[in-house]
Amino acid sequence: MRKAIIGGTGICSLWPNQEMKETTVETRYGTVSVSIFSSDQGEIVFLPRHGADNSIPPHLINYRANIAALKGLEVDQAYATFAVGSMNPRYAVGEVVVIEDFLDLTKNRIQTFCDGEDGKIRHVQMAEPFCKRMTQNFIAASFGHGITVRGRALYVCTEGPRYETAAEVKMYRHIGGDVAGMTLVPECVLAREAGMHYAAVGLVTNWCTGFGDGRAFKEIVHTAEKNKEKVVEAFMDLFLNPREEDESIKCTCENSMLVQ
Repeated sequence: MRKAIIGGTGICSLWPNQEMKETTVETRYGTVSVSIFSSDQGEIVFLPRHGADNSIPPHLINYRANIAALKGLEVDQAYATFAVGSMNPRYAVGEVVVIEDFLDLTKNRIQTFCDGEDGKIRHVQMAEPFCKRMTQNFIAASFGHGITVRGRALYVCTEGPRYETAAEVKMYRHIGGDVAGMTLVPECVLAREAGMHYAAVGLVTNWCTGFGDGRAFKEIVHTAEKNKEKVVEAFMDLFLNPREEDESIKCTCENSMLVQ
């Protein structure tokens, strides 16, 4: 089975000096372009969420095609990065958080593979949206890569491409939000439906509207780029040099689908 890294804003390539095989994957939802890194320890698929040129806005990403392509490539584990704005004073610009849960405030996105075409109704459980074991493995490996994980964050996913208003951010904070972004949903839902082990890491690139100091998009990309190397190296290390896992940490990634 292959492993995968899904790159968010500012992360359009894996390692600039590494030889990668470029390939396209045809799915029933569309065509997806990926890069594959090969080594004696296995293959790692890199999928840039916004496209290789960072040109696809959040609300137009073909999330179903992306996850279907990874599944078609026999990916069973995926780490995903997200550029996020912070509304929590504990999570400052330039810091890293792991995503533990989410609030979905998107409006117009197809969020499922389960269209009932085979005559069966399916529901995916979301009590644990992210792989507990992969998340813990990243936290444990982060110290060795110079990364300080500031905490476990509640991600508020908005439709985009506009940013949130100050009033919206105030409401999100009131209901427990820590960070905001535009791309976690439906990606994490589709990964769960696909039975994939999936974990999400947030790179805090800016303060949310009305909170902290406002920052321009150019600064956001720059901050994400600064964090990229360490986080991607940690992902690669985990995939290429797997540690002995804590068997007490159980995940439900492969058994979350209920069929009626």
